[in-house]
Amino acid sequence: MKYLELREALKSFPLFSILDIKKRFPDFDQRRLVEWQGKGYISKIRRGYYRFSEQKINENYLYHAANTMYAPSYVSLESALSYYGLIPEGVFLITSVTTRNTSNHETSIGTFAYKHIKTNLFFGYKLIKEQDWFFKIAEPEKAILDFFYFRGIQSLEEIEGLRINSDQMNKYLDFDKLGKYQKIFNSQVVNRRVDLLKIEINA
Repeated sequence: MKYLELREALKSFPLFSILDIKKRFPDFDQRRLVEWQGKGYISKIRRGYYRFSEQKINENYLYHAANTMYAPSYVSLESALSYYGLIPEGVFLITSVTTRNTSNHETSIGTFAYKHIKTNLFFGYKLIKEQDWFFKIAEPEKAILDFFYFRGIQSLEEIEGLRINSDQMNKYLDFDKLGKYQKIFNSQVVNRRVDLLKIEINA
């Protein structure tokens, strides 16, 4: 098959897998992928996943890639808190929550970390539209609870060390929703950490 056939069939895919190709072209010869990489048409992200070379890579693209390469998952913890401007972290590591096993992936576009969470705690995320595709990211309240569920914060000093943007935190947080989500977590440890957060932001 010709490259232009693949490009037309998958033009709406920010990244695509070999499985995506096989669904449309069952007899596809995978040697074409090596050929097209050599010509600069496509770039390998990690084993089994590729992108068209002209695809721009930005924060939202990385979030979509995180969702796609290890599903089901949604972006959370530091990555989501940074997305909302609640902490001043960069996007060097994209951290997500998944019902699958904890896993880490080094790729050509960045490093992706996935934290296993129980099925009943896999909630509280939303879809953000970007062009013709979407990515799943935790709501601010859920990102905080996921963060406190996985990170061993023990003191107010450690909360201060996160350099939380209190104004943004009070702007974005729905404290009623946060309380409802805390009940689902049913964790005294998480609740204590939330109490420390409220002291820090004067909530």
